[in-house]
Amino acid sequence: MSVIVWWLVTVVLVAVHSASARVVELDWEVEYKFWWPDCKEGIVMAINGQFPGPTIDAVAGDIVIIHLTNKLSTEGVVIHWHGIRQRGTPWSDGAAGVTQCPINPGETFTYNFTVDKPGTHFYHGHYGMQRSAGLYGMMIVRSPKEKLRYDGEFNLLLSDWWHQSTHSQELALSSSPMRWIGEPQSLLINGRGQFNCSQAAYLSNEGKRQCTFRKNDQCAPETLRVRPNKVYRLRIASTTALASLNLAVEGHKLEVVEADGNYVKPFTVDDIDIYSGETYSVLLRTHSFPTKKHFISVGVRGRKPNTTQALTVLSYIDAPESARPSLPPPVTPRWDDYNRSISFSNKFFAAKGYPPPPEKSDEQLYLLNTQNLIDGHTKWAINNVSLSVTATPYIGAIRYGLNTLSYLKSPAKELVESYDITKPPVNPTTTKSSGIYKFPMGIVVDVILQNANVLKGKISEIHPWHLHGHDFWVLGYGDGKFRPGVDEKKYNLKNPPLRNTVALYPFGWTALRFVTDNPGVWFFHCHIEPHLHMGMGVVFAEGVDRIAKMDIPDEVLGCGLTREWLMNRGRH
Repeated sequence: MSVIVWWLVTVVLVAVHSASARVVELDWEVEYKFWWPDCKEGIVMAINGQFPGPTIDAVAGDIVIIHLTNKLSTEGVVIHWHGIRQRGTPWSDGAAGVTQCPINPGETFTYNFTVDKPGTHFYHGHYGMQRSAGLYGMMIVRSPKEKLRYDGEFNLLLSDWWHQSTHSQELALSSSPMRWIGEPQSLLINGRGQFNCSQAAYLSNEGKRQCTFRKNDQCAPETLRVRPNKVYRLRIASTTALASLNLAVEGHKLEVVEADGNYVKPFTVDDIDIYSGETYSVLLRTHSFPTKKHFISVGVRGRKPNTTQALTVLSYIDAPESARPSLPPPVTPRWDDYNRSISFSNKFFAAKGYPPPPEKSDEQLYLLNTQNLIDGHTKWAINNVSLSVTATPYIGAIRYGLNTLSYLKSPAKELVESYDITKPPVNPTTTKSSGIYKFPMGIVVDVILQNANVLKGKISEIHPWHLHGHDFWVLGYGDGKFRPGVDEKKYNLKNPPLRNTVALYPFGWTALRFVTDNPGVWFFHCHIEPHLHMGMGVVFAEGVDRIAKMDIPDEVLGCGLTREWLMNRGRH
């Protein structure tokens, strides 16, 4: 089945539901609240007084309308709908400076879009480091004809938490010299964690304090209550700002069936790795024992951990309320066992019925990930350009031909042959720019992400890369420096998985392929919040001339040069 035919079939299936599609319309207010996410008081960004924000539950083909009011006193806000492709509504993608202006304090902006395909998704703030402050929630899009069979489901939204405010973190990262924010104090499951105690202390000799909870404690874990001999779908999303994670359920296997809103060929594992921006569905089959309890553990991978596991409990329905798990939580695999990590990534193949990628690409884009300096400030850069998003939304600047923005020029596309990825950069100096790449509509693009050494020492970090507005085929991973003409032969062109987020491993490369079939301007960036804040991203523009000028809401453009353009249009 060709890509075009498969896409048409998908559209038809959604259209069948759309004939009777409902409208999911919600009024949201964003404001700061005092909260106890990890049994220590802090400040969170809440939606309608909730942390995490409300779960959106829709069916593919539904129209989602969110009236978002900014009740913050001194800062703008936007929300990105992670995994929703925004076909026909690129201005609702929620990327500040790229697809819209930030929503000013006291103002309301309406997001209006169609959820075009089923899957496990989430939403989060995309302005400054507001995701780190807790602006996030789950978004479930159901299939009109779900092919998976299960008896119940649970949502697990995973995040990390700092006691240092995000404003302080932003200042620290922007200082010269940079002040690194360190590892998170806690990991949270559905916004709940424990910093100063452990649920499993009674099973350990480490001297930790045993957690005790009162009925309405905001940090008390949410128990997953199950019946014996049943199948449950766990919908898992990671909105972490920094941590790569591993999740396991003591005494139970996990069958992976969905990744980033796309079905995959099922496979069974003891635990899963999940990077920031990724989502999964796994099927868990319960045992015949009706009275047991089991720990669910979430621990740090990919970075030397200084953060204890997050825990919650899988409780069989007849287990006494006072009972506790009899076995300790699963041990998180060693943080730097990258072979294990890559082995897990290589288990993913597209489910039957998904189209293979086009056999060849029309353009190849090599993106070298490096750590650099600008006037003593530590930055992340792509092809020696550190991203600095303009005050004028790209979508308006390009669509209205505001050519005064000479800033909108593309960085290099080729990999420098002489660059040694195993050593710190010889010339650490970089520049800042808009990081924009413009593509014609309807072409096939290969992106080769290349990792490298940081500024000092012998270190290369994991970077989960997320593409807005698209799914892409993950063609393969490799160690060392990518070899054009050689490593392409390793690509999986038969049944690679479709994803919207993919890991780039230390000192290695990751190759992906997508089709420019969605007019708009789309962020492509490392999903680690501090890395994006320090410039680790680019922007893809495609078919912007096909967007009708009058379709773009004025509220999207009320800042920078597009604001001036709107005022001049009004005078005429």
